[in-house]
Amino acid sequence: MGKKKILFLTGDYAEDYETMVPFQMLTMVGHEVHAVCPGKKAGEKVQTAIHDFDGAQTYSEKPGHLFVLNYSFDEVDPTEYDAICIAGGRAPEYLRLEQKVIDLVHHFNHFNKPIAAVCHGIQILTAANVVRGRRLTAYYAVGPEVTLAGGEYVNVPATEAVVDGNLVTSPAWPGHPNWIAAFLEVLGTKIEL
Repeated sequence: MGKKKILFLTGDYAEDYETMVPFQMLTMVGHEVHAVCPGKKAGEKVQTAIHDFDGAQTYSEKPGHLFVLNYSFDEVDPTEYDAICIAGGRAPEYLRLEQKVIDLVHHFNHFNKPIAAVCHGIQILTAANVVRGRRLTAYYAVGPEVTLAGGEYVNVPATEAVVDGNLVTSPAWPGHPNWIAAFLEVLGTKIEL
């Protein structure tokens, strides 16, 4: 299978690695990736945040990079995309309040197109009510939301990913190698060494 067109959803205070790395990896293998944020246009930036594990009871948050969006959210037509990828961090908390974000997720779910989400990105999936009866993972603090939304929360190490049909999830950025590899497999992307 050839080049795919992927919608990449991020926003202000999305996690830095969970924005930069998937965007770069998916672009590197030859896919066309449109990075968008509600209320912003191509060329505008989102402020990312670095979430790290420093020994506290939860992650710490530090300023990340400015990430330049390459497509305007208002111009997104979900019928033109083969898949969606959702960054984690704090952005999903407010992005899930946007009806168009929920509508986009419904489109990808309804047409069984690949959906990849990492960490808190799963909050958008629970808000869209598309996890009922599905097996998925998320950052452990989002686990209760998955259960309340009718999903089966799978507690795996942060380095792992969980695949259920078209749905590919991972708990956090340490899982990028397995998460993106699984997403590429669901996309039908072959990498030959």
